[in-house]
Amino acid sequence: MKTFRRFVSCLAPLLAASFMAAAPQLANAQPKNARYAPQVTSFQVEASDQLTPGSDLDFTLEGTPRGQASVRLSGVNRNIVLRETERGIYEGSYTLSRRDKLGTRPTARATLRVKNSSTTVTQALSGSVTPPVATTPPATGPLAIERFLVTPVAKIEPGAELRFATVGTPGGRASFSIDGVVRDVPMTEVRPGRYEGAYTIRRNDNFPPSLNIVSSLVANGQTTTSKLNQALLVDARPPTIRNLAPQNNETVPLGPVSVSATFDDRGGMGVDPKTVKILISGQDVTRAASITPQFLTWRGELRQGTHQVEVTASDIAGNAVRQNWVFNIASAQAPAIVTALPLEVTSHANNAQVSSGAITVRGRTAPGAKVDIQTQVVASLAGLFGINQPVGNQSVTADAAGNFSFSINSQLPIPGARYESTITATKGDQKRETQLVLFQQR
Repeated sequence: MKTFRRFVSCLAPLLAASFMAAAPQLANAQPKNARYAPQVTSFQVEASDQLTPGSDLDFTLEGTPRGQASVRLSGVNRNIVLRETERGIYEGSYTLSRRDKLGTRPTARATLRVKNSSTTVTQALSGSVTPPVATTPPATGPLAIERFLVTPVAKIEPGAELRFATVGTPGGRASFSIDGVVRDVPMTEVRPGRYEGAYTIRRNDNFPPSLNIVSSLVANGQTTTSKLNQALLVDARPPTIRNLAPQNNETVPLGPVSVSATFDDRGGMGVDPKTVKILISGQDVTRAASITPQFLTWRGELRQGTHQVEVTASDIAGNAVRQNWVFNIASAQAPAIVTALPLEVTSHANNAQVSSGAITVRGRTAPGAKVDIQTQVVASLAGLFGINQPVGNQSVTADAAGNFSFSINSQLPIPGARYESTITATKGDQKRETQLVLFQQR
């Protein structure tokens, strides 16, 4: 009995203190953010033994379902969004970039938000956890994407980080996709209406020839998209001017002359046709020329003698190029140059644009002559990088009338691609060579 009285006497102050502590809660409604505070039951980080550029970190968070989860790494200036793969299970990953500075004791801070309340836990790689903190919900508004941007990088290589930004309706869910590489990479709303996300290139990534990068924004039950129209690489190299015709120091017969050349920006942002200027013997013939981002062509009458051609141009990034060469026009009284072995391309014309699919080229030479063809395709992919690969070597024999034909069939039918063919005819100890440049229609 005495023991029971001592137990009651000890318990009474505790009951009184509990009642006094609970009284304010009984008198007033519980705060909304406390009543609906989400719960985090587990947060795990899986990392490789060596945290080097290109290495992956995998995150798994378990807690209140139907929320929004993200992770912030120490030394990494961005949020990593986790997706709810199963009810109450959120997963995501991050690839370390060369910019990241994790330090000697890196931590991963996970935030789980449900409605207007959130819970945050910090997981050191050793597994420590800190108390929760609160965050604020985003705003909402009409659906639109105003801009989709990327920060150019110096080189496409493992560990390089491609950082994207979408500017549009606040309070939505934004993501981006790189065709053939990755899809639906979440972007974090860093401030109202601006979403940022990044992708770190992995060692086994294979960027496709036809690169297409698209941002998606979902809000108010609607979805809108925007395609990236910006170069991924820092464009610091000027373009080059190639395939000069007539060739430097070449002599051509008197009559209408075709002057042409091709542009090659070597994976840059491309030549701006508005910046191209053509001078022939000091005369500006730009307005009379046909100019595209891939080539220029001018045709007209010139007097006999030596003529100098000067072409200047700039790419979209502002890198300038200048090319000079000379050619000669023979006089009408000059004896005709007898060519024992003729060689002529009858279809297509040089610098012509061709449709997709197999390209058939026809020409004429001496009957029974052997014709060797070497073709390569040159393409620039959305300012990302350039492709320069051989299409194949062919050998054909001219028929009894001297006619021959061959086909070009590239495995990379890229709009704007340039096909450069070197055609060489041989018969006995005679040889003749010519060049043919064709462009894939856009």
